[in-house]
Amino acid sequence: MDRLPLPLEGITVVAVEQAVAAPFATRQLADLGARVIKVERVDGGDFARAYDTAARGLASHFVWCNRGKESIAVDLKDPRGADVVRRLVADADVFVQNLAHGAAARLGLDAATLCAAHPRLVAVDISGYGASGPYADRRAYDMLVQCEAGLVSVTGTPEQPVKAGIPAADIAAAMYAFSGVLAALVRRGTTGRGGPVEVSMLEALAEWLGHPLHHTIHGGTPPQRTGLAHAVIAPYDAYPTADGARVLVSVQNDREWRRLAERVLGRPELGADPAFATNAARVANRARTDELVGRALGGLGAEEALARLAAAGIACARLRDLTELAEHPQLAARERWREVGSPVGPLRALLPPITLPGGDGARMGDVPALGQHTEALLRAVGMTDAESAALRRDGVVA
Repeated sequence: MDRLPLPLEGITVVAVEQAVAAPFATRQLADLGARVIKVERVDGGDFARAYDTAARGLASHFVWCNRGKESIAVDLKDPRGADVVRRLVADADVFVQNLAHGAAARLGLDAATLCAAHPRLVAVDISGYGASGPYADRRAYDMLVQCEAGLVSVTGTPEQPVKAGIPAADIAAAMYAFSGVLAALVRRGTTGRGGPVEVSMLEALAEWLGHPLHHTIHGGTPPQRTGLAHAVIAPYDAYPTADGARVLVSVQNDREWRRLAERVLGRPELGADPAFATNAARVANRARTDELVGRALGGLGAEEALARLAAAGIACARLRDLTELAEHPQLAARERWREVGSPVGPLRALLPPITLPGGDGARMGDVPALGQHTEALLRAVGMTDAESAALRRDGVVA
């Protein structure tokens, strides 16, 4: 049987994007076969290019979010530069932007304007707080939105709130922009019309706060910060082992507790002890519960502890750092690592988590240099060599 093509083959995306939210969204589209044209500033490009030099001289954020794209460097404040982008958009299926509030509208590149001119276009506006309301004009960096959305209030220890170790607000907005584009393209397939898509970082992350939010507004009290523990389940935490590792244990119901007590703790009577027999009792007696589990696992090496827990049917995991993640045996066994090209040579990268068996593999293209595709794209929109040279001479493109 013939292999299926990637689902977004033939789709062209133009993105005026920076940082993480929009670039991560459009990278998903590129991995699934879309042609993504990344519009960058002439004076340094996407500012995420300068976040660090950890990826063999390139910025780790940029490498992560921008493979498989074509880069054109354009000064959008010059009318000639804005005209270049409008010409690219005229032939595109999707436009994505995450400029500061009001900037796209001033350039005529907001979703409403573009969709009025191009009815089949799907145009995405990604913002921090939305297009209206008292927060619309506020700067919306990831940490700020994590705080405004309440994520920081439920992350950390009882003594200290902390932000998530990943840009959770950016990623949430990116994934809703990605799924919004897919939904709009499906609708276009039946109606012939594209339309605007709006995503805000605050609203995306607020949705992800669904469990603690509903616990608070319906139950009356917010969940407490509990570090690696769970606010309403016990035992559910990381426990040290004899070899210095830490093993996570998650008991989800009373049947599992009875198996844990008998087969791992060696104390079958705890399965029926009123102080531990129900989850509510174990939460009320969390310190004693954790002491029992910790004592048992503390006498075992990590591998033995994990083996006993797995044999008893108890959910468990090893607490790994990022170096260990890069060498995770499951990722290796499933052959999830690839190499992608870049201006500094091949770099390791994970396959995207969406797998489409029976079809072409994800298109994991190169990480582009700034303006690497400027000349080719100018020719594609009808610019002559002389016109291109004039734009480059005047600093309108790079």
